[in-house]
Amino acid sequence: MKTAKRLGALLLLSTFPIFTQAAPRQSKDEDKPPAPKVVGYFPQWGVYGGYVFGSYFVKNVITTGSATRLTHLDYAFANVVNNQCASFDTYADYQYPFSADETVDGQADSQEPNAFVGNFHQLQELKRRFPELQVVMSIGGGSADPNAFSSAALPANRESFVKSCIDMYIKGNFAPGIHEPGIFDGLDIDWEFPASTADMTNFTALLREFRKQLDAIHPGMTLSIAAPAGSWAYQFIDLQTVQHSLSYFNLMNYDFDGPWNYTTGFVAPLYRSLLDPDPTNNADYAVQSYLELGVEPDKIVFGVPFYGYEWTDVPNINDGLFEPGIPEGSGSEYNFIVTIENQLQKFRDPITKAPWLYDGNNFWTYDDPVSLEFKMDYVQKHKLAGVMIWEISGDLPDGRLLKTLVHGLQPQPCDP
Repeated sequence: MKTAKRLGALLLLSTFPIFTQAAPRQSKDEDKPPAPKVVGYFPQWGVYGGYVFGSYFVKNVITTGSATRLTHLDYAFANVVNNQCASFDTYADYQYPFSADETVDGQADSQEPNAFVGNFHQLQELKRRFPELQVVMSIGGGSADPNAFSSAALPANRESFVKSCIDMYIKGNFAPGIHEPGIFDGLDIDWEFPASTADMTNFTALLREFRKQLDAIHPGMTLSIAAPAGSWAYQFIDLQTVQHSLSYFNLMNYDFDGPWNYTTGFVAPLYRSLLDPDPTNNADYAVQSYLELGVEPDKIVFGVPFYGYEWTDVPNINDGLFEPGIPEGSGSEYNFIVTIENQLQKFRDPITKAPWLYDGNNFWTYDDPVSLEFKMDYVQKHKLAGVMIWEISGDLPDGRLLKTLVHGLQPQPCDP
């Protein structure tokens, strides 16, 4: 996941009566494929503001309509410290006292010392209103130390590390005196990234240990990973083997181009643009690579970005696409980019349907409803498990992008 991803249903068949002459016809529901997963990452740091529309609270998951459209809400992030799970920000997690206009239930948080407040309490209230929504703790992220994961995954540390994560986030032992179980329904592991054959072996065993300890609490609890789209990273993940421990992969089909490059490009192209010099620099290549490596399509959740990147000093050649430029900042949410769309000219690649903005000097790459709908058609055609969003605070207050994704995942009527 950029700095700053579930459950399969078990169908119980009743025993047929002894004198049944023929097996009953399957119901229409039994013929249907599993409902697509819609996984949205929630930013722990949203409480501190910095967004176009101010702060982003758990309450906004409801006001944007996301609570009824998401199947899974992944809380980003928990940290790994000294081979144990730990909070990245205890204040945001369970100490921030929300005012009445910031809360899910419209009631101000308690100001008493050691009261259970913050994002975790708001997630608790969210689940009371939307019990079908799965809330998952994501461990790691781009700002976590990858060496901490390497150490925690070692045989000597592995079991106790997993136990610490289970104790804290599944059993709800967040801190001394704070015991609030039942908030999180599973775990998402965002190790960026295993970097050796030893890491590969240990990651496989680590995920097996997570599955074992989660199943000891409740079989089938969500376990996912933030899965890289680039072969330079997934070469050190035994994809075919670890899928048996996982509910699904959150495949990060974004950051193909960005501010680490001094050439413009697309942040998340579905297919290769004719102008793109790199044939591997697109989501389709990543998906096909996972499939060729033995990953089942119904284990792949297709990641999309609700953000984009900017370059300046881009020469007026090919409308700025795949031309030299100076990266500007570290990215902006879609809800900002949409406010400047009318200040630049908007273009669209005919193959990958990705949009870009350009005014003769400044260049923006991002996804919009058109490109996202195109991607959801791809998800359906390839029978993938669903869609993942990094991250939901980038949407508009009316939930425009998430609405587009959910609509695009609906079964399309067959031609007569």
